[in-house]
Amino acid sequence: MSTLFIVATPIGNMEDITLRALRVLGEVPLIAAEDTRTARKLLTHHGISAPRLLSYNDRNRRQRTPQILSALKAGDAALISEAGTPAISDPGVHLVEAATEAGHDVVPLPGASAVVTALAAAGLPVRSFRYVGFLPRQAGARRRLLSELAASPDTLVAFEAPHRLRKALADIHATLGGRRLIICREMTKRYEEIFRGTAEEALDHFDKPRGEFTLVLEGADEAQPNQQETIDVDAALLELRDQGVHARDAVRAVSERSGLPHRHVYGRWLALTERS
Repeated sequence: MSTLFIVATPIGNMEDITLRALRVLGEVPLIAAEDTRTARKLLTHHGISAPRLLSYNDRNRRQRTPQILSALKAGDAALISEAGTPAISDPGVHLVEAATEAGHDVVPLPGASAVVTALAAAGLPVRSFRYVGFLPRQAGARRRLLSELAASPDTLVAFEAPHRLRKALADIHATLGGRRLIICREMTKRYEEIFRGTAEEALDHFDKPRGEFTLVLEGADEAQPNQQETIDVDAALLELRDQGVHARDAVRAVSERSGLPHRHVYGRWLALTERS
C-alpha cells in the first residue's frame, strides 16, 4: 500500500521547515493542501516544482477524501495544512482516519507547531498542558469552559481570533483572575510579539488586536480542589439559587465552604446561569 505523509509546514517564517519535509514534498506525486495558494508560495520559495496540488479543507473534504484515497492506490501523497502540523484542529484528521481505515501507511513528519512554539516561549510549567484549540465563539460556552478548567493544574493553550480577543480576555479576567498569561502574536513572522502579564493588563495592551494569537495561561495551584469538588460546588450553588439567595451571598458562602477562590465560584455561577 502507498503512504500518506503528514507534513508540518512553517507557521510564518518560510525557513522553519525540515530537510526531510522538503524532500518528501518534492517527491510525492500529489499534495493535499488546505490552501493551495499558500502551498504554491511555500514550494516556490524552496525551489520545488509543484506536483499535483489538490485542495482539502472543511468545505470539500467529503468530496476530496475518496479522490485522494483513489490516488493513494497509485502512489504516495502528502497532506499539509495552511500552517503548522496537519490534523491538529485541522480538517486533515478526517483524511488521516480514512487513509488508515483503507490500509495505507500514515507517516508523520515532525515540524512547526504553534502550540509547542508558544509553550517554549511562555516560561510556564509544562509538566502537563491542555490544548483546547480555538476558544468557543459564544460568551456562555467560553465562560463555562474556563470555569471547568479553573481548578486544573495544567497549563492551558488556546487560539483566538483578533476580533474576539478582547472578549476572551475579559472572560479570562472575570473567571480566572490574575493568573500569568502569555500571548504570542504573529509567531515567527515579521511583527512577532510576546506579551507577558495578566488578562487585565492584556486588555490595556491589545486595544485594537491584529494578527494571529496563541494564549498560554497558567494552571491552578495543585493544592486546589479537584473536579469532583467543583461538581459539588455546582450543586451547592443550584440549591442556594433555588432558595432565592442573591448571587453575591451564594458565591461567598460556597467559596468559604469549598475553599475555592471567589472568582472560580463566581465563574461557576455564571456558567449555571447561562444554562438556565
